[in-house]
Amino acid sequence: MPSKGLKGVLSYDAMETIRNTNEWLGATARAMGSYPAFALVPHPAFRMLSAWGRVTERSFARMVIKPDWEIPAIAGAEGQDHIVYVEPVVKRPFGDLIHFRVARRDPMPRKVLLVAPMSGHYATLMRSTVTSLLSDCEVYVTDWHNARDIAVSEGKFDVEDYTKYLVDFIRHLGPDVNVIAVCQPAPLALAATAMLAEDDPAAQPRTLTLIGGPVDPDAAATDVTDFGNRITMGELEHFVIQSVGFKYRGAGRMVYPGLAQLSSFISMNAESHSRAFINQIFAEARGTASDGDKHNRFYDEYLAVMDMTAEFYLSTVERIFKNLEIAQNRFTVDGRAIDIGKITDVAVMTVEGANDDISAPGQCVAALDLCSGVAASKKIQHLEPGAGHYGIFAGKSWRLNIRPLVLDFIDDNASPAQDTKPTRRRKQGGSTADCGVNDPVDSDKIAV
Repeated sequence: MPSKGLKGVLSYDAMETIRNTNEWLGATARAMGSYPAFALVPHPAFRMLSAWGRVTERSFARMVIKPDWEIPAIAGAEGQDHIVYVEPVVKRPFGDLIHFRVARRDPMPRKVLLVAPMSGHYATLMRSTVTSLLSDCEVYVTDWHNARDIAVSEGKFDVEDYTKYLVDFIRHLGPDVNVIAVCQPAPLALAATAMLAEDDPAAQPRTLTLIGGPVDPDAAATDVTDFGNRITMGELEHFVIQSVGFKYRGAGRMVYPGLAQLSSFISMNAESHSRAFINQIFAEARGTASDGDKHNRFYDEYLAVMDMTAEFYLSTVERIFKNLEIAQNRFTVDGRAIDIGKITDVAVMTVEGANDDISAPGQCVAALDLCSGVAASKKIQHLEPGAGHYGIFAGKSWRLNIRPLVLDFIDDNASPAQDTKPTRRRKQGGSTADCGVNDPVDSDKIAV
């Protein structure tokens, strides 16, 4: 193995060792602080030690575990609960197209493809988004795989491969599918739609909704865009790219580790995260914490990270953020130019959060200008006041304000053959009823 690859393996295993050691320290502190004999000593230090240990052990253990979807049953109109089954529809080496089949329910007329981001978290980060849509839609999701578990023999996976996966998934679902792309995949979903518009117009999606995505990163500066412009590609590859360690199936594959991405996520909102963990330690010490409380529900998902292939991460930074290939309509796939102006029959909607510090307002709405072939009547934009990045697709802002607007947008552009259910319309300043999905900790402020 080349010296660079060996160095990458050593770095990768060192990060795993640090994580494993912290998990062990947490377990040790929990065991020591909970030792029965110490119950005779009325000193709060032992209770605090045990509380710190429980929080620490759980937090570091979650970093290497893929969460389950755990979608609750859907209540039917007849008063029965309908169990939700997660079923793969198309299986690929780097990601599957999965369907949330609601048992004993006829297929819903609204067919939605949620394009999950490949930015360090599993697709399960969108669990609440899926749950909120299931009562009204037939929901499909792109379920990307952890690069550490993909053998080197499966080859590469970069932004062009990602785009081709989306083309295949959309074509498989048929022309009445409504695509909702969240965050990172927004520009690539736009490119995939343009490819279909030119190659197979009949397979284009009915609507395309882009939520908080970096279509034009230069439209509004954030810490993410500043970082991308400040660092060179050589520096980026040298400092963050590592080789998967020998304990995983993808041993030797060059990746951007999920643990490294998690560190950058947390550093962007270090104060909020620190406060949340300190509060949870005190809650554990007081006995008011529970396995399913707000903190644990959110961080069990937030801390579960996955590796990205090195070529995907580097090509995203270089081509989407540095070279602005989507923003300037210069994106290519296999050497072929993709013209976003070829999109003519797809209704396009953009959603942004006024307080989004990951994809700031202006970055996503740029897609509407790029879609020069789409009639103005089929283009719509929405800026959600007070919403952060997570809130516009999974938090309170999504549930109360954005979700109804998206469903209205889908209904307004449904084909005549579709018999869609009427959606509760929302007047400006109003809201729909709560969908029953709990808010994560500081959901509108924490980076995703």
